[in-house]
Amino acid sequence: MLQVWRGTDRYRGGDEAAGIDTRHAFSFSGFYDPDNVGFGQLVACNEERLAPGAGFPEHPHRDVEIVTWVVEGELEHIDSTGGSSRVRAGDVQRMGAGRGVRHIERNGGSGPLCFVQMWLVPGVRGSGAGDGYEPEYEVVHGIADGTPFAVPRTEAVMHVRRLGEGERTAVPDAAWVYVHVVRGAAEIGSGEGEAGGGPGGGPGGGPGSGERLAAGDAARITDARDLEARGAGGPVELLMWEMHAEPGYG
Repeated sequence: MLQVWRGTDRYRGGDEAAGIDTRHAFSFSGFYDPDNVGFGQLVACNEERLAPGAGFPEHPHRDVEIVTWVVEGELEHIDSTGGSSRVRAGDVQRMGAGRGVRHIERNGGSGPLCFVQMWLVPGVRGSGAGDGYEPEYEVVHGIADGTPFAVPRTEAVMHVRRLGEGERTAVPDAAWVYVHVVRGAAEIGSGEGEAGGGPGGGPGGGPGSGERLAAGDAARITDARDLEARGAGGPVELLMWEMHAEPGYG
């Protein structure tokens, strides 16, 4: 089953007066929908837009793996483990909150900042997958196209794919696959033949329907098999999450 969630339908948050525009794919903070609290081990996928000088003051996290992909600009990160960095477009950042960490995130450049931040719940809380480890921090600068990025303590791998017009890439075969379009446009459908036009707006469609996704759109696919993504109108950048488990709490 494939469902398309349009970027225009994301929950809007942030603080306009403070220069923060947030767009949530799942229930988050003051936005709650009992039918949309996560997918696989992914429980947040936030598009953040920060004006120059804007940011999030020090705040805590625990029992979650946080992966950040910078689309445009420069993200400054400082945390209580001593980790600090400036993350730019094409870099991937991971912070394992473990038993507890505090951090600051802000626009570290002179222009606009846009990044996608994704949260994953480790396998089983209290079993060494969540609060049983010390907080961790890492950055991979300039990650190459097609490089898989495995997240510790989860059964999740993020694949970065950049395609030109008409170029194709396989969608991972997995119980849960989440495809986020960072920029450009793509079609997702069967690997056999050409994709047709799918319905626009809101959830719907199926693996063989040839769904077209624009920047900010996402596809949630359960039991993905023999699917591919194709560039559809110039360069496209995709983040594809391959997941083989749901969160465990026992």
